Amino acid sequence: MSIKLHWYLPTNGDGRTPHESGTTVAVGGNLELGRTRKPDLEYLSAVAGAAEANGFDAVLTPTGTYCEDAWISTAALSQIHRRLRYLVAFRPGTISPALAARQAATFQRHSNGRLLINIVTGGSDVEQRRFGDPLDKDGRYARCDEFLTIFKGVWDSPGFDFRGDHLWVEGGTIPTPTTRPEIYFGGSSDAALRVAAKHADVYLTWGEPPTKYLADHLDTVRELAAAAGRSVRFGIRFHVVGRETSAEAWQAADALLADVDAETIAHQQRAQAQSSAVGLQRMRALHQGDRDNLEIYPNVWAGIGLVRPGAGTALVGSYAEVASRLAEYHRKLGIDEFILSGYPCDEEAFHVGEGIVPELRKLGLVE
Repeated sequence: MSIKLHWYLPTNGDGRTPHESGTTVAVGGNLELGRTRKPDLEYLSAVAGAAEANGFDAVLTPTGTYCEDAWISTAALSQIHRRLRYLVAFRPGTISPALAARQAATFQRHSNGRLLINIVTGGSDVEQRRFGDPLDKDGRYARCDEFLTIFKGVWDSPGFDFRGDHLWVEGGTIPTPTTRPEIYFGGSSDAALRVAAKHADVYLTWGEPPTKYLADHLDTVRELAAAAGRSVRFGIRFHVVGRETSAEAWQAADALLADVDAETIAHQQRAQAQSSAVGLQRMRALHQGDRDNLEIYPNVWAGIGLVRPGAGTALVGSYAEVASRLAEYHRKLGIDEFILSGYPCDEEAFHVGEGIVPELRKLGLVE
C-alpha cells in the first residue's frame, strides 16, 4: 500500500533555522512574521510550487496568533497552483460551523475539489483568549463536537437543525453542494480522542518514536472509532533533515540550533509549560529541555521542540535512512499520511522530492 506525503506552508514566516523563522515584536507592538522570509504571497507561492514540483499531495497551513489567515492564503494559491491540495487549519471557536461549511463549499468549487480541513481545537487558554474564546479545555472539545456535527450536518442534510450547549443552527444548508472535504483532527487528551473517533477522517499525531506507547495510543483511537461504527486513517507530523549521507544530515540538524543560546531555550520551555495540551507536554518530555541526547530513537531527533511549540521532532539521516524510518511508521503503526517540513520549506522540499522519494519508491511506498 502506498503512502501520502504532504508538505507545510509557513504562513508565519520561514528561515534557515527555527529561530530565524520565529515571530518577533517590532517597535510599537506590531508582529513581524518570519525574520528572513516573510509569508507574502510570492514566497508562499514558491513553497507551494516546490511542493507541487516534488510530488507532494497537499500542504498544511498552521493557525494561530502569528499566522496569516489560512483560508485567504490558500484560496489565492489554489488559483496559481492547479494540482496541489490545501489542508486548511482553523479553530472551531473563531467561526460559525454553518459559515465554515459555506466557505469550504465555495473553496471546493473554485479549486475543483482540492480542499482538506484541519480542525485545531486549541490547547492554550492564553492563545484562545486572543480570539475572544472564553471556554476552558473541556468546553472547547465539547463545542468542537457540536461544531463538527453541524458542519457535516449542514453539508449532508439540507435544512439541518441542531441545538447544543454551545452552538445551534436552524435550517442550515449550503448552496450547490460539492464533495465534503475530509476532516483531519489532532489531539492527545481523552476528550480529543473521543471527538476524533466520532468525526475525523484522518487522525493526526506529532512525531513520537514508533514504540508501544504510540502504538497503544493509535489503537485507542481505532477502538473508539470502531465502537462508533467508523474507521479512521492515521497521519503524523515531522520535520525532516535528509541528505546524501548520514553525517551530512546530522551536521545540518546541528546547524538548526547553532544560533540558539540557553536563555532562549529556557524562555521557550517556560512558555510551553503553561499549555494544557497533552500532545505538547508529550513533545516536551522527549527532550526535557536538554540539548544532550536528542536522538530519542534511531533517526528521530527532538531538537526542534527546544525552540518551537507544537511539532518538535525531525527525521534525520541519509535519504535511505529517512525512507526506512517512514516505512517503519507505515508498516508498524499503520500510518498512511506524513506531513513533513524543513528549514527553509522551499529548499528542503527538494531534498525530500529528489532524495527521499526515490528511496520510498524502491520500497514500494510511493508510485
